[in-house]
Amino acid sequence: MKIKFAITLISILILTAGCQTIQNKTDEVVEKENKKYGLFVGGDVNKMRLELGAPSEDIINSIGNEVLIYKTKKYGVPCERRFEVNASGTIIAFSSSGCF
Repeated sequence: MKIKFAITLISILILTAGCQTIQNKTDEVVEKENKKYGLFVGGDVNKMRLELGAPSEDIINSIGNEVLIYKTKKYGVPCERRFEVNASGTIIAFSSSGCF
């Protein structure tokens, strides 16, 4: 009985540690992603378009700003990056989801 309990406890500890390692690595990648694309904020939209190419979608939001959406897939997981551009052509916001 004690052996089963010990094996179960050890297995749970190993699985928990493995999941935490994966979460830490994913968080690091997301942080790098946000730093890289966050550098465009405050810059000119034309410079960003030269570097990233044409967006997948281009919409106008409720306050009249242009939102450029870049969609990709990595390992079958969809990634979406959004850049909000004001009327003067300056990028004012960046967000991403599903990107790693």
